[in-house]
Amino acid sequence: MAKEILYRKIASAVEQQIVAQTLKTGDKLPSIRTVQKIYDVSLNTVKQAFLELEGKSLIESRPKSGYYVSKSTGRRLLLPETSKPVLKDKGNHPEDLIIRVFDTMKDKTITQFSLGVPDQSLLPIPKLNKGVLKVIHSMDDSGTGYEPIQGNLNLRRNISRWSFTWGGKLGEQDIVTTSGAMNAIYNCFIAVTKPGDTIALESPVYFGILQIATELGLKIIELPTNPVTGIEIDALKKVLPRIKACCLISNFNNPLGSCMPDEHKKEVVKMLTNYTIPLIEDDLYGDIFFGKKRPAPCKLYDEAGIVMWCGSFSKSLAPGYRVGWVAPGRYKDKIIRQKLLHTISTPPLYQEVIADFMEYGRYDHHLRTLRQKLYTNCLQYQRAIEDYFPENTKITQPQGGFVLWLELEKKIDTAKLFDLAIAQKISFAPGRMFTQHDQFHNCLRLNFALKWDNELDFHLKRLGSMVKLFV
Repeated sequence: MAKEILYRKIASAVEQQIVAQTLKTGDKLPSIRTVQKIYDVSLNTVKQAFLELEGKSLIESRPKSGYYVSKSTGRRLLLPETSKPVLKDKGNHPEDLIIRVFDTMKDKTITQFSLGVPDQSLLPIPKLNKGVLKVIHSMDDSGTGYEPIQGNLNLRRNISRWSFTWGGKLGEQDIVTTSGAMNAIYNCFIAVTKPGDTIALESPVYFGILQIATELGLKIIELPTNPVTGIEIDALKKVLPRIKACCLISNFNNPLGSCMPDEHKKEVVKMLTNYTIPLIEDDLYGDIFFGKKRPAPCKLYDEAGIVMWCGSFSKSLAPGYRVGWVAPGRYKDKIIRQKLLHTISTPPLYQEVIADFMEYGRYDHHLRTLRQKLYTNCLQYQRAIEDYFPENTKITQPQGGFVLWLELEKKIDTAKLFDLAIAQKISFAPGRMFTQHDQFHNCLRLNFALKWDNELDFHLKRLGSMVKLFV
């Protein structure tokens, strides 16, 4: 009886601090051993108290990191609605708006919530620099020669080994290296489409994919997309007879952060296989997950070779290295011919540096640290948005990646809000960038892969105040 009272006493004390906002969403709790010493109780008593708090969804554990105040605690902001793109709309690509946002990169004094790039403080730059020196001295030509067209052998071998983390059975012969994920996606589109063909994409969709499709003269169907589960399967099924290819960000979609359930991935691959429609799968964020295990890509369920699995190290390790890959399945020969035509080969130096980084477990260790920091950042952003933005703001709850999608009041135009924010040295990505249609004007995307501190919290507060001016 005494033990039961003790663990409930501890649980009650923590709960009261959470309710009073002394402990806020995203805050890390003291370790089990620290609480044990404070209350002079057994470890089992503290564990029982934490289990009770977990049962109430007040706290949640993070592997090898500890316990945090749960992001579901006191959540008052709703999720954005499933998108409903107007399929009959002729379409108008927001090129000018994209250029305006990217022009802000020139000003280093601007807080960049807009760009989907991790802050340098989150990257193992000193270790990579040492790797560059090591590789230069170890390579016969110091990295100045041509690589085989298919790409660096060591890197392809390590990428194929890494696929074991999601159950993949890829070999080095299945991988073609590219200059980043966008280069991979571009080559995939050229390999399986021609001008005038129709393709299916998510909505909202990463603007870079829209730019590629527009440049190649492709017609685009944007599919209704749920902020949690991704594209609506029935909507895809209806357009299958009309499309030549499909391109999806299956895990932690940019900008919604949605992650397709395994059942949906299986169904999508099955449907596309039946119609022999290639799926260009952008799995750029798959390794940046906040749960217990990495979600599998659609490629896991591909038995016919129609899935072209694309990825890169730009979001997780080294954006400027521009090292990516594609496992193109039955389209491998076409992809290699495309690569020969456009680049002859990819630069060997940075491929070898990343291969060396992966070879000795440093990449795995880096990812564990990165995930913990990004997860904490995500919680901090969500807490700040709930505190500083209007109460009718809707916000996504991603389980990985590093972008948040906000849906504001209908009358707010985030393109105009962007101009106001830039004048105050704050940048974000207006929602209109992520569609060819006249929609998402009241939405915006925020990058939470920045170094969290009081100044960043203050900038979110300022942005929230600007939003309130438009209400």
